[in-house]
Formats: sequence, structure tokens, C-alpha cells
Amino acid sequence: MKRKYVWSMVAGACLVLFSAWVIAGTTVPDVIKMDTKGYKEHTKGIVEFHHKKHIEEYKNTCGECHHDKDGKPLANLKAGDDVKACIECHKIPGEKPKGKDAPKLTEKEALQYHAEAMHQNCQGCHKEYNKKNNTNTAPTTCVKCHPKK
Repeated sequence: MKRKYVWSMVAGACLVLFSAWVIAGTTVPDVIKMDTKGYKEHTKGIVEFHHKKHIEEYKNTCGECHHDKDGKPLANLKAGDDVKACIECHKIPGEKPKGKDAPKLTEKEALQYHAEAMHQNCQGCHKEYNKKNNTNTAPTTCVKCHPKK
């Protein structure tokens, strides 16, 4: 009887520890420093994304930023769900090549570049917000999002 009680306590403790690990691993911080690994050197300051503010104050849904491989919003996400980092799909660090000698890329090819995907998503949303609300409060330029180094 005593042995059964000890094993029950061990199993219960393992369950509690595992649950805490899962929850801690998927907690979304209020502010996310967008310091993406893979960049040789960031030429601009690292953007700090105010996740909590975008969800609670601006009433954005998860699918406004998080999407599937076809660009369709992930509508069933909720706080704490495990999501892929942008760089996992938009695998090429930095911006697409620019200039007269740059290759002509389709939109899909351009979105393989991490910075292009981020800029299109964030700036597009900010421009839409500004137009809809007849304002210019949502930042759309480099210096408004990227702090000085």
C-alpha cells in the first residue's frame, strides 16, 4: 500500500513538472524583441514588437500575423499555442536584392526573404490601419520601428 502511494506521488509530481514546462515553453511575452537568428549583422536596430498591446489594445487576432504555408490566417490559434518563428518559412535572412542588377523575383520568391515578409506584413497592416482611421499613428517607416543602434 505504501509503495503504491509513493508511485502515485512520483507520477503526480512528474505531471505537474511536465505541465509547467509545457506552459512555460509557450507563454507569449508582452514584448518580443525581433532578434532573428541567422542574420550576419543587423544593420538597423532590433524591432521590439508589443504583442500584448496588439492583442489587447488594438484587438488584433492571431491570424493577422500568423498564417499557414499558403498565407491564409491561422484562425484557431489562442494565447499559449506553439507557433513557428517567421524565419522557419521565410528562410533567407535580410531583404531581397535591390538595384538594377538584382534578379526579378515573383512575390512568392521575394517572401522567402525574412525581412520582406516581415515588412510586408507589418507595414501593410499599419498602412491599412492609418487609412481606415484617417491617422498616421501606426509606424510605416524604418526609423519608427527600428531604434537607433
